[in-house]
Amino acid sequence: MSATQVRLVRLALVVLLIAIWEIYAQFFSTSSLIAGPSDVAMAWWPKVMGDPRVRVAVGITLIELSVAFVMSVVFGMLFGVLIGLTNIGRRSLYPVVLMLYGIPQAILLPLFVLVFGLGPASKIAFGFSHGIFPVIVNTIAGMRNVSPLLIGGAAAMGATRAQQVRYVIFPHMVTTVFAGLRLAMTLTLLGVVLAEIFVSQGGIGFFTLSYSESFKPDALMALVLTLAVMAIALNELVRLVEARFSRWKD
Repeated sequence: MSATQVRLVRLALVVLLIAIWEIYAQFFSTSSLIAGPSDVAMAWWPKVMGDPRVRVAVGITLIELSVAFVMSVVFGMLFGVLIGLTNIGRRSLYPVVLMLYGIPQAILLPLFVLVFGLGPASKIAFGFSHGIFPVIVNTIAGMRNVSPLLIGGAAAMGATRAQQVRYVIFPHMVTTVFAGLRLAMTLTLLGVVLAEIFVSQGGIGFFTLSYSESFKPDALMALVLTLAVMAIALNELVRLVEARFSRWKD
């Protein structure tokens, strides 16, 4: 099956799901709280993106998400490389990382609020706490997949540790690392929005809760779909960067 056929199948599936949703909402649903795609589309501009406050909220969320994600990538890869470089690091520190990764982050939100307050810092920190662990785990996993013979050969030819990481280890762990980055992007967005829902007076999370409490299903679904489009676009951006760096592996 060609790439064009794959895209057509995906498009047909999306159209089919939207049609089923619309038919159910218009002809079978007995609840006024279920909005069909047509209602959501009509609410998207006047009620949602037509509101200057919502547009500002989207901008705030994007800024918080971007800062939290960049911090997750930088510190996650740094800690992952430092832990994965040595056997003692993998055996002593990696289990601690896995233990912290297993803690449900939602229960720690009050602690983040106490430490960072109710401003953007708490949302960024909470998003960062969601995103950093997938990056660390996948970085270490990628480093473990590199053949020791390649590393030993580079060392025998006089490559320094930094050169081994840059020219040998990194090109062979690109796929694994970027799988972690895509997961980190999604989890970072989740953390930022969760923090906005519970402890914010701005951002997409605040308006999501506001529309839910005021029983506006069309506006709520329009905002949720806007959030979904943001997540898809950001993950596609990460995928494009992955394609650029994957050339090193070839």
